[in-house]
Amino acid sequence: MAFDKKLLDILACPVCKGKLLYQDKLAQLICKFDRMVYPIRENIPVLLESEAKHVSSEEMEQLLKSN
Repeated sequence: MAFDKKLLDILACPVCKGKLLYQDKLAQLICKFDRMVYPIRENIPVLLESEAKHVSSEEMEQLLKSN
């Protein structure tokens, strides 16, 4: 079973409560406002700030281009 994209309608960034972008290739959710990347493990989004990866502006641009 794959990650259900319908979840994007109800999921939000736990830090800013903003919309998350789904990146299928890398199995992750992206908050472009906080520049944080949340992993998806076994088709379950891990929306914990402690598990998120902070990325630089340049890395965020690259992620958004590849989305």
